[in-house]
Amino acid sequence: MTKIADAIQLFNCPGPKPNGLQATEEGLWVIDQGNNYAYLLDWESGSTIKSFETETDKSSGITVDDEGNLWVASTYNCKIYKIDSSSGTTIDIFESPGQGMNAPREHEAEKYQNTGDHGLEWREGNLYVASPPSQYIHVMDPINWIEKSRTKVPGYRVHGVAWAEEKDKIWVADTAMGVVSKIRVSDGRVYDAFRVPHPVQVHGMTIRDNVLWYCDDRRPIGILNVSMDPDF
Repeated sequence: MTKIADAIQLFNCPGPKPNGLQATEEGLWVIDQGNNYAYLLDWESGSTIKSFETETDKSSGITVDDEGNLWVASTYNCKIYKIDSSSGTTIDIFESPGQGMNAPREHEAEKYQNTGDHGLEWREGNLYVASPPSQYIHVMDPINWIEKSRTKVPGYRVHGVAWAEEKDKIWVADTAMGVVSKIRVSDGRVYDAFRVPHPVQVHGMTIRDNVLWYCDDRRPIGILNVSMDPDF
């Protein structure tokens, strides 16, 4: 049996092209690929609590570390930025661990540039970086910027990621295939999956109270209404 999510739009992003989400107690962080702004939005109304322009370039992922700093995947210059969440000031810049040519563009490499990473998550002092060019989640030591491990993810073009209730598992969205999978971080084994019907595209993804939130890069932000019980 194939599970199909009901994508329920709750509000629009204030920016033109939302591409990454991160749930926090104070609100929903959004990174916008169209204008490179970071927005903190109210959960209920979608109104802007704070916003600022970042120095990133067409960003696709955002998360928050234990000290409240933002980490943003700056996709088109293949960097990852550490940013002060109060002022928007860049604290540090790191190289994208998964940068390269996306699979559908390899045969026309002369027309396209390398791009970097997308979805980000933080846990226990490590940064988890989902990268479409490599199709891996790279686990990074954010202090020394050393890759500690990597996990191959299913699908064709990984984008948003969000921690599952089980500590060893993570939800990963494949924008090209329209599928969200729950995998074990240690080896990539799939434990659950569901489809997201056309025309919705899950770019950014995060989780709050065991409900997955998504953003479509045409501005909608909402939830994916689907059973969290595996059917296989």
